Amino acid sequence: MSNRLKNEKSPYLLQHAENPVDWYPWCKEAFEKAEREEKPVFLSIGYSTCHWCHVMERESFENTEIADILNEYFVSVKVDREERPDIDSVYMSVCQTLTGSGGWPLSIFMTPLQRPFFAGTYFPPEFQKGMTGLKELLLAIAEKWRKDKRKLVRSADELLAYLELHKSAEKAEDGKEDIDGSLPDRAAKILAESFDCVHGGFGEAPKFPMPFNLLFLTLYSWIYKDRNAFRQVEATLLKMRRGGIFDHIGYGFSRYSTDKYYLVPHFEKMLYDNALLIIAYAAAYKISGSKELLYTAEKTARYVLREMTGPNGEFYSAQDADSEGFEGRFYVWEYDEICRLLGTERGKDFCEYFGITPEGNFEGKSIPNLLNGNELNDGFEKEKEILYHYRKARIKLHLDDKVLTAWNALMISALSILYKVTGKESYITAAVRSQKFLEDNLDDNGVLYVSCREGRSTVKGFLDEYAYYTAALIGLYEACGENKYLEQAECFCKKAVEQFLDERDGGYFLYGSENGRLITRPKENYDNALPSGNSVMSYCLVRLFQITGRERYEREAKRQLAYMSRESCHYPAGCCMFLTALLLYDNPPRKITVVLGKDDREKDIVPHLPLTAEIKVLRDEAEGYRRLNGRTTYYVCEGHRCMPPANEMPKR
Repeated sequence: MSNRLKNEKSPYLLQHAENPVDWYPWCKEAFEKAEREEKPVFLSIGYSTCHWCHVMERESFENTEIADILNEYFVSVKVDREERPDIDSVYMSVCQTLTGSGGWPLSIFMTPLQRPFFAGTYFPPEFQKGMTGLKELLLAIAEKWRKDKRKLVRSADELLAYLELHKSAEKAEDGKEDIDGSLPDRAAKILAESFDCVHGGFGEAPKFPMPFNLLFLTLYSWIYKDRNAFRQVEATLLKMRRGGIFDHIGYGFSRYSTDKYYLVPHFEKMLYDNALLIIAYAAAYKISGSKELLYTAEKTARYVLREMTGPNGEFYSAQDADSEGFEGRFYVWEYDEICRLLGTERGKDFCEYFGITPEGNFEGKSIPNLLNGNELNDGFEKEKEILYHYRKARIKLHLDDKVLTAWNALMISALSILYKVTGKESYITAAVRSQKFLEDNLDDNGVLYVSCREGRSTVKGFLDEYAYYTAALIGLYEACGENKYLEQAECFCKKAVEQFLDERDGGYFLYGSENGRLITRPKENYDNALPSGNSVMSYCLVRLFQITGRERYEREAKRQLAYMSRESCHYPAGCCMFLTALLLYDNPPRKITVVLGKDDREKDIVPHLPLTAEIKVLRDEAEGYRRLNGRTTYYVCEGHRCMPPANEMPKR
């Protein structure tokens, strides 16, 4: 066993520090050892709240027999995919090429020159149910390496050549340089065709929230008055809210639903899912006025602020799905248990309302839900608090308490939008605190870092850090109206262009001039669990152009929109965050300046303004901006025209 991982800050690497496997972090020393001893490298990528990562650790990496094989025949490297998205991206594409799918834990076998020749995800320790066992796989690869290393090296070289050729072919396939305005319509049609009109969501199980798809459809429906598109959004959001994917006791959303009903989730909770869902619910509320949607956004924010927030306003990354070695045990209930805690009569009422039965709906126990159609009400708030505190006394869930720049930026954006929707100062205060934490701990004179935990990370930021943080700063500027946030947004956008831009072919590389080199240099264009960095850069450039009017942003926005048009033309529904930027580019938000009446307050005015508008609130009169009739006055500009000042907000 090695002590190398004990000096790491990543919770995922620390979880493996006591394994009998002689793990290395990703470092020069590991590959030099492999080359010197002529051994292949086993690369294992995961993250600290990954259920199947836990399973593979218990079954295989804590197994001394398997550890002995790894230690004798391989150099083993552990990577936290949240800290090194560049490594994860490169080798996930390898796995998808070789196997047709991917996921975590990601298992890669490669040469000392980091060139992969075999890939997979989870392997059981020994053969079972048609799945190759890790033990037999390790021994087979070790034997093959000993007998015919040249063949494995040659296959690795051929695979790398194929990946490079495939990338070149994609570039040459379509030389169009135009912005394609038809893509939003095509994407909306694709999503409509896969919409589950009974249970909500898109496609079959498992169902992922994909909130940026819902955000795109929300904006699309508002711009084009497409009621059908918004019905898809609203139905999906309400089904998720009522299903077990939403935690009805402590709030917040789990990672995804394992079934088509949104009843049984994969129970881990991720900061980024909850941040994006706050945005989706808040935006949908602005269109529908549904209190259920706003309630969900606010309760989700309450969960993050209560359980995922550090002492200085920073947001933690994730909560585990497992407790006592079982997924979901922390979250499920027995009928008699509820009645004992709440009293027989009140307990029965609670169980009937939340679909909790003696038979259960998950492994003999019950996941609280409202899929029974019961009307949403606040009649059980006291009981939920009792159960929440009782549940906290159960075996504590593992908390991944590292602070990720990109995910914190998403939460800043979410809280800024929630402030614009509700006018509640607590949300903008929390957003500002988080931004200050990032500025103090993860920004070194304009160089961003990926994460920190008990001190600064040594991993310099990738495209996502710069793109997401720029978007968060734009959101703060739009919410607060403070120029310092706009200036910072421009600064980090400029640095993103300098570090990551592909000047020859367009778009932005995942890693840049401040990062180390890998065997390939990927660009991520399609949205996966998170919006791609290229999609978010599209949004940032469009909004900076619309806010500042500067020609350089217009040029860069047009180039990026044209690049993403080309990249997304085969399946535009896979790039919905880019399509949101494209909709905003083609339909510029109104510019609204509000001069408050002497007795009016900003928090009472802001929630009634359009969510997409660029808003500036003046507490006192200024040159060119006077109160009409001594009351709150609205100055609205749209397109290339300005309307006369009015005491009521002009309708669109």
